[in-house]
Formats: sequence, structure tokens, C-alpha cells
Amino acid sequence: MPAPQRDTLSADFRPLLDAPPVEWVVSDALVDYETAMAEMEAHVARIASGEANERVWLLEHPPLYTAGTSANDADLIAPNRFPVYQTGRGGQHTYHGPGQRVAYVMLDLKRRRQDVRAFVAALEAWVISALWHYHIRGERREDRVGVWVRRPERDATVEDKIAAIGIRLRKWVTFHGISFNVEPDLEHFSGIVPCGVQEHGVTSLVDLGIPVSMPENDIVLRTEFEKIFGPTV
Repeated sequence: MPAPQRDTLSADFRPLLDAPPVEWVVSDALVDYETAMAEMEAHVARIASGEANERVWLLEHPPLYTAGTSANDADLIAPNRFPVYQTGRGGQHTYHGPGQRVAYVMLDLKRRRQDVRAFVAALEAWVISALWHYHIRGERREDRVGVWVRRPERDATVEDKIAAIGIRLRKWVTFHGISFNVEPDLEHFSGIVPCGVQEHGVTSLVDLGIPVSMPENDIVLRTEFEKIFGPTV
């Protein structure tokens, strides 16, 4: 099976000028959502003012649902199951919880490319490249953001989402980012219509038969991130 082709839109999102490496931060314990939002907002403000370096923050949250700026109330099927947070990122309802790697990506696009569409495509390309490490073909869709995996063993038309993407920009600094399903409890997604898409499901690396740990997958994510966005430290 040939490797996925990386399109020219997202082939390279490195800094246009010399810049410090992106800080790569990993939190081992679960991080409360409100705490994470406050820290992310503060760091984005510091990047925008030139007081801090770019950062990627990898973490896991306790079980919760978030509602993006396009969220439909009808898609929140079980509003009392887990805490629900309104968030300023784009997109609709998502689930976060243990076993899912959330990567908050804080990059200054003024130093890179001031192109939001290309940035989203670069995030998709990052996930697709990471999946290919396990010989899983991830795919993007023109009509829905995220990364999808075909499930021909069930039906030729079936595909499941393995990674969600939702971003926001402030003064051309990005925040929020991706959620990548390593080994979350997939039943927890039943409390929402994930990203407003009813006709497809969700999956994870473990669900696809890849028994990988979170630290092992973090190494893959970091390696593939550097190929598109530049060095980390």
C-alpha cells in the first residue's frame, strides 16, 4: 500500500525566518479543562507580545464535552453525563477524556504563513503522517475537518473519525489544536453527535488493532510534527 501523498498546500509550515524551536510540553497527569484554557490563553498572549516562544502542549483531560462556535444544541444528546464547556474554537461538539491525546498548538503564523486554511491542512497532514507510521491510511475530507479512516471490513461506505481539529487565532497566534484518539472509551462519544456528523463513527489506534502507549505515540507525533513545522525543544 503506497504512502499517502502530502499535498503542496500543507507540505511545509516552517518559520519563514530563523526562530527558536517550538517548546514541546507534555503533562503526565489529567489537566482540568478550565485550567488548561487559562494557561493556553495566557501563553498565546505572551507569544503575541513577543514575550514567549511558540509551544505545543500535549495533555489528557478528564471526561468532558466541548461546544465550538458552530455547535448545535440538538447534537448534545446527554447534557448531564459529563461537564460541558463552551469554547471559542471553531467546530461543533467534541469529547475529550483519558486515552485521547490533546495537542494544543500555539504557533505565530506571522512567522510562518498567514493562511488559516493551509494551517488546518497542515494539522491534518501531521495526523495523517503519524497514522502512516502504523500503516493506517488517514484521509481528509473537503466537507468536514478532521482525519478519517475507512472501515471496509464493515462496509465499503463506512469510515470513522480518529482525530478532530478545532482552532482559533488571536493576532495570528493559533490556539486549541487536535485531539487524537489513542485509547479513549469510545462509548463516551455516544453522548454527542461528534462534530455534527451523524452518518459516521469514531475510532482509535487501539480500536484499529494498534496497541500503542501514549508515550510511544507522543514520539511519533513529535517526529512527524518536526517534518512540517520545524524543530522542537
